[in-house]
Amino acid sequence: MNFNKFSFRIRYGETDQMGVVYHGNYAQYLEIGRVEWLRNLDLTYKSMEDNGIILPVIHLQIDYKKSAIYDDLITVETYLKRTPLVKIEFDYKIYNESRELLAEANTILAFIDKGTNKPIKCPNYILEKLI
Repeated sequence: MNFNKFSFRIRYGETDQMGVVYHGNYAQYLEIGRVEWLRNLDLTYKSMEDNGIILPVIHLQIDYKKSAIYDDLITVETYLKRTPLVKIEFDYKIYNESRELLAEANTILAFIDKGTNKPIKCPNYILEKLI
């Protein structure tokens, strides 16, 4: 599966005094998108960590288009950009419930062996789920 979408409401604590989402929260929304993308493959970050793999973000780019506001129902669409090797890359689109584009983003994460802290290839059990 190369695509997933997940929707949730903006909470009050994620906004400033004007009810606009603080820009730094978008990185968390992207993480929610990745976690749910993995979950659709019957994988979790926890299971990967239990298998000795961590996935730190090594690149993050966000292009803000329009503000999300308190109580908006937003949808994070997460796209796997290409078959992962040592890195895994995602593109994202975040929409409000009127289907207005709020942000476009890209992240790159590296597969790292938890014990050695060195890069490794994407595990076969993940690649098999992408076919």
